[in-house]
Amino acid sequence: MAQVDGVAGEDEAQIDVADEALLDAAGAPEKPRRPGPGAFDLTTGPITKTLLMFTLPTLAANILQSLNGSINAIWVGHFLGEAALAATANANIIMFLLFSTIFGFGMAANVIVGQCMGRGDILGARRAFGSSVGFSLILTILLAAAGYAFAPKILQLLSTPKDVYDLALAYLRVIFISMPGGLIAISLMMGLRGGGDAMTPLRFMILTVVLDAGLNPFFILGVGPFPHWGIAGSAAASALANYISVTAMIAYVYAKDLPLRLRGKEWGFLIPDPEQLKVIVGRGLPMGFQMIVMSSAMLIFVGLVNREGMATAAAYGAAQQLWNYVQMPAMAVGGAISSMAAQNIGAGKWDRVEGATRSGLLINFFMTGALILIILAFDRPVLGIFLQGNGETMDIARHMQFLASWSFLFFGMSMVLFGTIRANGVVIFPLVVLIVSMFGIRLGFYFGFYPTLGADALWWSFSVSSLCSLIMAGLYYRFSKWRERKLLIPGGPPPMAASSH
Repeated sequence: MAQVDGVAGEDEAQIDVADEALLDAAGAPEKPRRPGPGAFDLTTGPITKTLLMFTLPTLAANILQSLNGSINAIWVGHFLGEAALAATANANIIMFLLFSTIFGFGMAANVIVGQCMGRGDILGARRAFGSSVGFSLILTILLAAAGYAFAPKILQLLSTPKDVYDLALAYLRVIFISMPGGLIAISLMMGLRGGGDAMTPLRFMILTVVLDAGLNPFFILGVGPFPHWGIAGSAAASALANYISVTAMIAYVYAKDLPLRLRGKEWGFLIPDPEQLKVIVGRGLPMGFQMIVMSSAMLIFVGLVNREGMATAAAYGAAQQLWNYVQMPAMAVGGAISSMAAQNIGAGKWDRVEGATRSGLLINFFMTGALILIILAFDRPVLGIFLQGNGETMDIARHMQFLASWSFLFFGMSMVLFGTIRANGVVIFPLVVLIVSMFGIRLGFYFGFYPTLGADALWWSFSVSSLCSLIMAGLYYRFSKWRERKLLIPGGPPPMAASSH
């Protein structure tokens, strides 16, 4: 447990005794345990190599998740037509908002689990993990029930076109049924990553994608013994894949006796602890809201792009497909650095926190930079995947790629710095910077320079706003007192003066 000025408080001593008693009652080991098969102890070993090997499975999982959505869209569009594809788009907007909320809670639990594992407090990690999963389970069941009941009203609020309304309703209601399985899987994966295990989430993301993408055509068309459910069949395939995958993941955690599994009296941790819940919700809501802010800003930006005409809108759509993959290293490294920094903050190894941040910046620079150079060097054939011919639209797409792609290099470096400070519970500042960058700087640059630059003001605004975000993140990381912050949980991280080895 944490100590202040070298002396543990009386309350902390009582917590230690209580925890030891619970560990004995639950049959848990008394000695520190390794994270588990395929997991990493992020507080030891070569920093850059460890961070890179921890990042790659997360990056692979993110790519698979995006590919799964693309494959399912192909099945729906090919077998059921444009109206069905539009119906899934309407439903996916709603699911993204719900996903953002659960993702934020999962990230908060990720940080708490990481800090607990870093200081060797396995019971504390299980308590945080249990509170997060229990809270997410209750919340997702309530949201799923409410969503199923009010699906017609929700689609009306989205002004869903009449010709796709019935399809969207059928799809959305089944998606709400699938939601608890999918969102609980996210909570489990985030908690496991906080404990240093990135391979288990990857294994079950592969299972989910194989089942979902593989079963879609069977449920859509009613092949063999499968029912012919049309668009509802696509959602049913996702639901089945989610529930099979999350069940298999839980079975795997217990079969391998991974550190975060709950036994005996520890099952009580699934009843959210008020103190844990206060931290999870207090830190999770701002992190989830960051995704909503980014999506809202991009929706506004799409409206500005559409004002430039069909050719520019089509070019932007093609470029956006590539940018979805270019930004994935930044998201993966940002998530990995949060886990690594949290464990080392918990262990009091602040030199490794600084070293991990430097390594994260370098890894992102080279990974994202390499992707940008590749798509710029081969822009015509790569964009040709989405665009036909070599006319005006292709020229516009190549031009915007050249001007805007570099912004993701700055964006990724910001994500690394934010990932580190988020590992110590600082979540409001990254949200403020994101709002200022996306709405103040990006839109401000566009409106200020559009009379001079025309449509180029759109593409330059990407790099300008991302560079400003990086500067603000760098100044905060370097000069603020974020290192002195402390998550308000029992036995928080050791103070700055703690040994670094």
